[in-house]
Amino acid sequence: MLQHIIFWLTQKRWLLFALAVGAVLLLLPVPSSMESMQGETMTDPIKAYRTMIIVIMAIILIIFEPVPLPAVALMMLFLQVILGIDDPNGVAKSFMNDAVFFIMGSLMMAVAIVSQGLDSRLALGIIRFTGNKTWRIAFGFVGISAFLSSFIGEHTVTAMMMPVGLTLIYNTSTDRDATKNLAALILFSIAYGSAMGSIGTPSGGGRNVIMIGYWQEFGLADISYLGWMRYTYPMLLVEIPIAVAILWFTFRPKQKVLDSAVRKLKVQVARRGAMTGQNILAIIVFLIVFLGWVFLSKKMGLGIIALIGVFLYLVLGLIRWSDLNRNTNWGVILLFGAAISIGLQMKETGAALWFANSAIDIMKNLSEDISILRWLIAVLLTGVLTNLLSNSATVAVIGPIVLNMGGDPIVMGFSTAIASAFAYLTVVASPTCMIIHSSGLVQRSDFIKAGWKMFIMSIVILFIMSKFWADS
Repeated sequence: MLQHIIFWLTQKRWLLFALAVGAVLLLLPVPSSMESMQGETMTDPIKAYRTMIIVIMAIILIIFEPVPLPAVALMMLFLQVILGIDDPNGVAKSFMNDAVFFIMGSLMMAVAIVSQGLDSRLALGIIRFTGNKTWRIAFGFVGISAFLSSFIGEHTVTAMMMPVGLTLIYNTSTDRDATKNLAALILFSIAYGSAMGSIGTPSGGGRNVIMIGYWQEFGLADISYLGWMRYTYPMLLVEIPIAVAILWFTFRPKQKVLDSAVRKLKVQVARRGAMTGQNILAIIVFLIVFLGWVFLSKKMGLGIIALIGVFLYLVLGLIRWSDLNRNTNWGVILLFGAAISIGLQMKETGAALWFANSAIDIMKNLSEDISILRWLIAVLLTGVLTNLLSNSATVAVIGPIVLNMGGDPIVMGFSTAIASAFAYLTVVASPTCMIIHSSGLVQRSDFIKAGWKMFIMSIVILFIMSKFWADS
């Protein structure tokens, strides 16, 4: 018995550490900098402080992995009630919103697409374009995902492309050890390509529209759709090949050529024969959902449209509920909902704004160059917060602060909006990261392994591009 207890304590030491950190922080007084913000910017410093405690505990558990991620999600939810941050109904409302519906619907639609064999047909189409060399396939996934996510949203593209990547991985080998690096290479190519591409146009992400709205509201600039692309697409085109190189050297796969996977894929598609009526119907349903996302999302929401798509797949007999229930990763949905819930509490309680102001005060001690200081604050603060909050919430909170710091509002605004796409570091950084983690083929440690390189690369390229913007 004693041995079992010792073993449990050893395995769960980081869980105990996180609980101890939380307990100690609860015993400490609320920081004076938080109390001084009480009023217009912070309604309740105690709630804001306790929200930050939950975030700190969650970050420790996510990094060191002593418990499953769904358990971390549950902790983030019930602690909000236990610590008096919100009542049960308030937490439930913050948990289940349209964004959660979107993730749930997207994952279910991916299951339906796989059940119809459409993923293998799309995979073959990509292979015919890229060839069978692994690095070219990775380049194709990054490029295609980036281009698509510029127009239809990174989460949608990742959910759509992941089954395609999984088809190639499973056709290579069913041995997870043999395809560990290959799986990471392909899945991160999809997720990071989608994240990078989201900066490309205003419709690539809600935070882009938020920034345009701030420019107009403050009377600082009026950026058109094509005008946005003129600033962002050069950066995206530079990022794509560098991202491929980073991912290739981080997860160098054993399989340099996917001959076997491609042959199996061709046989698999050939055995399915010509497109059936059900296949065509499944494509039509997806196109209806896709057009709904493009043209009706502002009125109906991305999530509701995705659920309509799932409903159509079910009533038309294109997928069975038992298959959806068995193959949908409910843990990812739970985690995403919890992350949105705690992010909303950070914004509502003023904890996010306090964090932003504290970072600004610290940065003031590091540089005498005001222009560089402004830019560093905008980018680093946004980059850090976007890995904790949603990118839209980050820009909503940081945008007004950044635009009121002085300097060129175009440079500062674009730097902030683009930095909000640097969600590379953790599983909970963005829905794209959660979606590929739901495959079970990438580890939480893989995100740090590749993410810090992507983060630094993106900041360096953004800095260089900001110099061009300032001179233009």
